[in-house]
Amino acid sequence: MAGRHGPGLLARVIAAGVLAVSGATLADGDAPPRAQGDCGPARGALTVDDLPAGSSALRCAAVGRLVVHAGTGVAVPEPGMKVSVDSLSADGSRHGFSVEVAADGTVSYGLETGAGSAEHARPAAPRATAAARTAARAACADTAHAVSEHKEYGTYDWWLGDDALPGNLSPSAARRAFESAIATITGTRNDCGYGDVVGARAKFHSQTFHEADIDHRARCSARDGVSVWDAGDLGPGVVATTCTWSRTVAGGAPDWLKEADVRFNTGHYAFTDNPTANCKNTYDIRSVATHEAGHVFGLAHVGAGHENQTMFTNSFACSTGARTLGRGDVLGLRRLY
Repeated sequence: MAGRHGPGLLARVIAAGVLAVSGATLADGDAPPRAQGDCGPARGALTVDDLPAGSSALRCAAVGRLVVHAGTGVAVPEPGMKVSVDSLSADGSRHGFSVEVAADGTVSYGLETGAGSAEHARPAAPRATAAARTAARAACADTAHAVSEHKEYGTYDWWLGDDALPGNLSPSAARRAFESAIATITGTRNDCGYGDVVGARAKFHSQTFHEADIDHRARCSARDGVSVWDAGDLGPGVVATTCTWSRTVAGGAPDWLKEADVRFNTGHYAFTDNPTANCKNTYDIRSVATHEAGHVFGLAHVGAGHENQTMFTNSFACSTGARTLGRGDVLGLRRLY
């Protein structure tokens, strides 16, 4: 997490480190040799086929470059780091994947597709109907959960963006809504009778001029070391997106979260902190925020048949159901913490 007094300094240090690794591509004759067949085009975005698993991000001068997959993308992180993008979709389809660069530069992927974790994309699942949601197992009976294999070992320090916020909330109201959502995750708030045995912690600091490192197509850009919650345009189909950066931990333990940014898509969707009986096509801020906070602390999506879990791929419009956790959500957090 960023230090309390110097997010700007930390951002410059991180940027300098990335440039030290990847900036050599900008100088003629200084770029590292590119391997035949596993480096893709010299300019522009890369695909997972251009930079396949097992190739070298260092040899290919790929650190800092965008890699795209299944409609989203991430900037390749520095060695020893992993970056993951998780998008909450409007139709229940899955949008997300991760890129990890080992200390020696070797690239590996975690690919999430329309029907779950698989090697190749499948057709996106249709949005669940009301009947399907009713038929889904009750939240407190459903044990389904998935994790992203990272966690916050210390305290998640976060800041609030200084531009317009979802639902046109004031900064103080947005802070309360987001703090409540984050506390639902750290305190495993649920209606199932499960006590809190999770040791996750979070602390809000202030508003900041920094922005979430997420672009207008819901892709993770290079990190600046400051965890920011804000709002902006993410393109159609994506209600909100979380980008997380984590560092490898020896011994097979979950990676150590270093930054997590969250952005609400106010360019295409409406949000409210108080859904009423007349609500239409508007998303509950706290339900969406709780889902995104789940990603921050290491939870991943669950799919069709688990619509009553907070980490279901879609947060239903006008519903406050995801404000509290289901059994599977709690079990996922207990698995990590």
